[in-house]
Amino acid sequence: MNEFMVGMIAALVVMGALWFAIKTRKKKPAAEVRIFSSIEKLKAIGRLSVYKVLTKEIVTETDHTWGEFGTRYLSWVLSGKKMAMIFEFEIDFRYNLQSPQFEIQEKGAAAYSISMPPCEYEVHIRDIRFYDEQGSKLLPWLLPDLLNGFINGGFSEEDKNKLVNAAKGHARNQAIELINNIESEVQKSAKSTLESISRAFGVTNVEFQFKRQADTELEIAVSEKMAS
Repeated sequence: MNEFMVGMIAALVVMGALWFAIKTRKKKPAAEVRIFSSIEKLKAIGRLSVYKVLTKEIVTETDHTWGEFGTRYLSWVLSGKKMAMIFEFEIDFRYNLQSPQFEIQEKGAAAYSISMPPCEYEVHIRDIRFYDEQGSKLLPWLLPDLLNGFINGGFSEEDKNKLVNAAKGHARNQAIELINNIESEVQKSAKSTLESISRAFGVTNVEFQFKRQADTELEIAVSEKMAS
């Protein structure tokens, strides 16, 4: 009887140890699966805006970035009419977290590596105005009196579109230069934002790799008052 009781106790101890080991082993993977499932929700954010730059440029001389038509018009206004131009645009820096290039890899317990897709850039030309130094006042860039004086016989819709395209070309060149200069700041902002979100999901360690565009692609839009 004593041997039977000892055997039963030993069996219960072994079974208890096995049960505890199995339960303990399951707890960790369950937590890791939960964290991975949570951090995967980053993709639901879609396009993440991480940085925005607003630039005001005072133009007193033109260069090749305005194109032939834009340079002729602006040279005539700036020199002939003795005015300065205020060129205002903004750049929005975004990452598309639904891109196939956005990847999340598990590196260990609550540790992940995130591969970021190339940054997307949206340039928005907010306004272009002329400052009349003689009259000390601001004027719209498509003021009828200026346009009629620039081209004899009237200023057509095609001519206006040429000027809008000239403004886009200048904004493109200015934006590319600015993008190259502040790339590290944009990436730093993206990392800070995603690290904060990841910590809320239980991630304690996250590394980032950033991909770059082979050629910088920009979306350039103009304000309604400029396009109308």
